[in-house]
Amino acid sequence: MLPPHLVICKDEMTESVDAEQFQTRLWDMFSVRFDCLLSMPQIDRIRWHLFPEIRIAQGSLFSDSSPDNAAEREGAAKAHSSPDSLMRVMDLQQEQLARSLGEGHRVIHGVAGSGKTLILAYRCQRLADSLQRPILVLCFNVALASKLEHMIASRDPSNRVTVRHFHGWCGDQLKLYHVAKPEPGPNYHDQMVTAVIAAVERGQIPGGQYGAVLIDEGHDFSPHWLKLLTQMVDPATNSLLLLYDDAQSIYGKRRTAKFSFKSVGIQAQGRTTILRVNYRNTNEILDCAFRFAEDVLQPQDRDEDDIPLVKPEMAGRHGAVPKLLRADSVHGEAEEIGRELQRVHDSGTPWKDMAVLFPAHFVGDEVATVLQKAKIPCERLEKNSASRKYKAGEDSLKLMTMHASKGLEFPIVAIAGLGFMPYRSDQAADDARLLYVAMTRATETLVMTASRKSAFVERLIEVGRAA
Repeated sequence: MLPPHLVICKDEMTESVDAEQFQTRLWDMFSVRFDCLLSMPQIDRIRWHLFPEIRIAQGSLFSDSSPDNAAEREGAAKAHSSPDSLMRVMDLQQEQLARSLGEGHRVIHGVAGSGKTLILAYRCQRLADSLQRPILVLCFNVALASKLEHMIASRDPSNRVTVRHFHGWCGDQLKLYHVAKPEPGPNYHDQMVTAVIAAVERGQIPGGQYGAVLIDEGHDFSPHWLKLLTQMVDPATNSLLLLYDDAQSIYGKRRTAKFSFKSVGIQAQGRTTILRVNYRNTNEILDCAFRFAEDVLQPQDRDEDDIPLVKPEMAGRHGAVPKLLRADSVHGEAEEIGRELQRVHDSGTPWKDMAVLFPAHFVGDEVATVLQKAKIPCERLEKNSASRKYKAGEDSLKLMTMHASKGLEFPIVAIAGLGFMPYRSDQAADDARLLYVAMTRATETLVMTASRKSAFVERLIEVGRAA
């Protein structure tokens, strides 16, 4: 047994402890003084053991974390992870931000891969431990909602957290409070939102339903959506967290709607934070993606209450240079992708760590046909709502549109059909943002293909030459 002065319990390591007294107590535990200093990786390993809540789980969204797959996960880790990356934790800014988020409205502006979703999951866990009323987590993307639901379920034994995509939540509200749904049609989703807003205004759907509302990928939300959601926060707690990255806003009409947070009821002045470091992508992938889209991703200086565009900073992790492969047809592109991914799989990477993204369904159809013929297990994530649900144990390559990939990440990503972008010259800026988002889904390896010339293909060739 250790003597009492050599033991510190978990409940003694909280934010409320006096920092100087705690430091003194730590020094008094050592009878020997060491001349060497700990390196940052060593400090992170200690933090990994002391604070499980700041650990970053290994594997992609579609990895199975069950013990039965331990051998497979170990093989995958060896294939595309360094030893230090096996005990990953939030960086100090992320941890301090997650721990210090207080009451009221908070806005976090963060570049792609900066850990915004990790902070949201941590914040959820803290709120679930302290609030009695339910907590609502919303995003726009259906597949991202599945990811968040999986992440948060493992941290929330109380089951007080509801995770939904925005339109799914609107449908839930209409059903729960017996409000008539609109007739199916081309504007069904917009009409459903309008019906919810109208029901809130007349008191049929109550406001203040949730102890806290947390919004991921807030750049995909229209101003009137955000105004609706601020009314869902219980005034007694007034807890709202909005995560934002204007560089990833790929829905043109929503992005071009200029507004301030104050105008939609978000009182965030003095309570905004910017995360600039991208930890998701290798330097090579991030550099390629940003230089491709830099004309539409120039940082902007705005008032704190407005929405800034933040340039990403690299975390210093290196990997392979992204590839651009040419083919004579979409069928040929699919064959090139099949060969590349088969080679990666043969080296030890599971299929579930790979994804193929495309700008249009006809490209995805051709890729799916070729990969299935090659006996490569595939799963389409955008075909219907059931296929978008999280399937942890299924070792299959994921096929989805670029839009459907928002918020997700995979070690290996292939992007097909670049010759068909931009779709129209007048939407080149929006399509450049979309391709930027698609490219930054890859954490380790990025392969792109094209079977015809386009402005984007020429731009990528120029970026490759300048690298």
